[in-house]
Amino acid sequence: MGFRSVLSKPFAAYINKQTQKWAADASGYQQKVFQDIVSKASTTSFGIDHGFADIKTYEDFKRQVPIRDYEELSPYVKKILNGESDVLWPGKPAYFAKTSGTTSGTKYIPITKESIPNHINSARNALLAYVHETGKAKFLDGKLIFLSGAPTLDQKAGVHTGRLSGIVNHHVPGYLRTNQMPSYETNCIEDWERKVDTIVEETYNQDMTLISGIPPWVQMYFDRLEEKTGKPIKDIFPNFDMFVYGGVNFEPYRAKLFETIGKTIPSIETYPASEGFIAYQDSQIEPGLLLLANSGIFFEFIPADEYFNENPTRLTIDEVELGVNYALIINSNAGLWGYSIGDTVKFISKDPYRLLVSGRIKHFISAFGEHVIGEEVEKAMKATCEKFPETELVEFTVAPNVTPKEGLPLHEWYVSFASEPTDIAAFEKELDLQLRERNTYYDDLISGSILRPLEIIKLRKDAFIEYMRSIGKLGGQNKVPRLSNDRKIADEIIQFKL
Repeated sequence: MGFRSVLSKPFAAYINKQTQKWAADASGYQQKVFQDIVSKASTTSFGIDHGFADIKTYEDFKRQVPIRDYEELSPYVKKILNGESDVLWPGKPAYFAKTSGTTSGTKYIPITKESIPNHINSARNALLAYVHETGKAKFLDGKLIFLSGAPTLDQKAGVHTGRLSGIVNHHVPGYLRTNQMPSYETNCIEDWERKVDTIVEETYNQDMTLISGIPPWVQMYFDRLEEKTGKPIKDIFPNFDMFVYGGVNFEPYRAKLFETIGKTIPSIETYPASEGFIAYQDSQIEPGLLLLANSGIFFEFIPADEYFNENPTRLTIDEVELGVNYALIINSNAGLWGYSIGDTVKFISKDPYRLLVSGRIKHFISAFGEHVIGEEVEKAMKATCEKFPETELVEFTVAPNVTPKEGLPLHEWYVSFASEPTDIAAFEKELDLQLRERNTYYDDLISGSILRPLEIIKLRKDAFIEYMRSIGKLGGQNKVPRLSNDRKIADEIIQFKL
């Protein structure tokens, strides 16, 4: 065993002891975080505007701090971009994480020196949780690759600005840098396809043991490796023994990815966002992701079906219920307050608090009041593929067709298959049945002849890669929405129809 794997075990035991302490009293630690961040931000522009000095309880906070998205927070961000200090958090941010917004254009999410450990230590602790539980650490001794955006940083008002993955790259611990791939020069390549090809050239003859990235782009990397070598991934990287992923639901990609690898390997799911590292998989035995209750973020939860109400219910961690979809709201030492990150989560355990990411609050179909969400379409597709084992799924997205040329309105599923089901009509029928079982409103609309059963529109195998290339969002942290309530994606991706 190498020195990294040897040293990781006592360190993993130490981190595990700390984790067990705060996880056993998540509510108490959340209250401490709440009091700490409100107190420290009381003299900022935002704190003064919202009476932080007078906030003593969470009830006070709810009265004085409304729920916001980026558009509503942006006036404060613009003050920072204009050079002001002490706006959302004392001083100036250490970084701006630059992301693409759907309605606001480019978003600049502040990261402060106090919030950096949330991003860096959480990713580290996810790996150490695995080491502690399983005793396996050999994967730390080989080459590690993080498929991510370029680490190049610009400056805005004296603040370093770039993609979150690029910012995090600058904080990779020194003991990992010596075995980190790809090279810095390659990682700085902006064109994703050229970057992947260059990564392939740099890594195909290396001892890769840990690979991390968003599943569809990791699949693209694996496909290019196979094209170059003619071998499955397990033969290219015989010691590859850890896959770390986040950003999307892994289930639609799992079968294809492991088939490309040639074996099933251990994996760790993480839940990072530009706004903060929310949770990670802390066990290979227990399902769900451990909510990080002691990492500078005070969490609130709004029942998803109330999110668009004028005065939705706002709950703390000790008020949530199992199995309910909640919109996730964060307040943090990065200077985000009552901030909706747009995700929905569902708790599956309260001892400790473990959750699943169930979708995006704005990604749904409710053209007729059915309110179908991402979790439902993903589970329906997964269950259907299991009944048609010959099927290999590449990617899919769903959109309503309110005014078809003929017949009743319907949901259209735009699907790329690596291997098609032998009976597409039977697959389509089963998929509709699976969705009806998961959404009673959709079932009622079908039964009442308001909607007709869904239709699959087959796309080319590379359709989603071509689509993302066409809109300039190929690779990195970019993801195709699983479903939407309009036809924007559907009307563009139809050009890649078989």
